[in-house]
Amino acid sequence: MANLVKRLVLAGRWLLVPIYVGMCLLLLLIAGKFFIDLAHIVTELTTGGDIYLTLAALTLLDLVLVANLIVMIMFSSFDNFVGRFDLGDDQHGLSRLMQFGVGSIKVRIVSAAAVISAVYVLEVMFTAESQSESKLIWVVVLHLTLVATALLFTVLDRLERH
Repeated sequence: MANLVKRLVLAGRWLLVPIYVGMCLLLLLIAGKFFIDLAHIVTELTTGGDIYLTLAALTLLDLVLVANLIVMIMFSSFDNFVGRFDLGDDQHGLSRLMQFGVGSIKVRIVSAAAVISAVYVLEVMFTAESQSESKLIWVVVLHLTLVATALLFTVLDRLERH
């Protein structure tokens, strides 16, 4: 009975595969959104002004950060929980994507959330005159909370490794 349960639990990890396929589709959607936004920026370039271009660039950077996180999580999670990749000649170049453990993935996710939050704070500050004071305060408080969480996760991950 115990062996049957062990085999069932071990086989259960393959239930993650459809989730990774869904993450690939999500990555495709993000890439599509990136290029749609980029095309919109190009069409509005002459009428948008400097602040518009800066905010649009920050929006694109947000998409890039999220896409990078998805790739990192897909590779390292599949490698850690489902099966090893046989990368052949690309072994050296992509092997760093599989080096992340669960703890370091959490640190990277929270750190990326803090960076994405910083981008949002910049967007809100560029339009501060049209924002309410309470919104400005809450945006900054949330950002500082994410930064503190990222720092705490980093410290805990380093302590765990030692």
